[in-house]
Amino acid sequence: MPSPALEQLIAQLRALRPPDLETRGLDPLQVRLALETFSAAVTPGLDVREVDLMRELAPDDPRYHDEDAVFMPAEWIVPRGADPTQRLVYLHGGGYVAGSPRTHRGLVTRIARAANMVALVPDYRLAPEHRFPAALDDARLALAHAFDRGPDGEQAATRVVLAGDSAGGGLAIATLVAARDAGERLPARAAALSAWADLEACGESVVSRAGVDPMLPASLLKGWCRHYLGDVDPRHPLASPIHADLRGLPPLLLQVGDAEVLLDDSVRLAARAREAGVEVTLEIFDDLFHVFQAFAGALPEGRAAIATIGAFLRA
Repeated sequence: MPSPALEQLIAQLRALRPPDLETRGLDPLQVRLALETFSAAVTPGLDVREVDLMRELAPDDPRYHDEDAVFMPAEWIVPRGADPTQRLVYLHGGGYVAGSPRTHRGLVTRIARAANMVALVPDYRLAPEHRFPAALDDARLALAHAFDRGPDGEQAATRVVLAGDSAGGGLAIATLVAARDAGERLPARAAALSAWADLEACGESVVSRAGVDPMLPASLLKGWCRHYLGDVDPRHPLASPIHADLRGLPPLLLQVGDAEVLLDDSVRLAARAREAGVEVTLEIFDDLFHVFQAFAGALPEGRAAIATIGAFLRA
């Protein structure tokens, strides 16, 4: 049974969807502007508790550190009391064409607090200016960086975990595969929220949930795929990790809503991981939409999901 807050939020999201979304959603600059604006203005405004929380966080709980001189533009999120040697690398969503540490600051802050870790959010390169494998290369670099350096220059991590949402969720799994194949260090655990793991968009839910999900229009997926991959086969295992050999990966937590177009991406990814002998937990949330955890300030379902993510990452 959806909470009243969920029903209200879905109605608000549907009302906010512009009539020319399909046209604007294929223009990367429009998508970037819309996501930045939406994250800065709409999400905090949904519930007064969210506004109060953001005021509570500023300016020093958590601290936000820009880090652009060491390896790439990135942001460290340092919740008060978090162990700086326990590090989360978070890969933001945005269809590989949009998103930044700013757009995902609220979501990552909540996850970092729940895990009692500091979080590194790389501002990885976006398509179509930087096509595959640019985002993957940046994600691998960020993961390696987190093992060696913390927000205040600490050199050794005692624990590193990885997480991401949407395109960042698929990118997190691809990063694990690429790091494993290259003999690089792997994180202890990884979590993917509403992962876009099949860039062909062949899942049955892309059709069956197309009119249900208020956040992610199914009609935009193939266009974003072309921006990111160009002429690369969308079945490439490091672009669509449902086609990857997943053997030897660390324990995975996959969270997805039953009302979202990417539902089947997580279901198939979990099945592939289990077949490969990976410890995987798949959580499907009734009535929930794409990356609902980002609305935890307004949604009790989002807060519960983030508590689970935090417990999983620090376990």
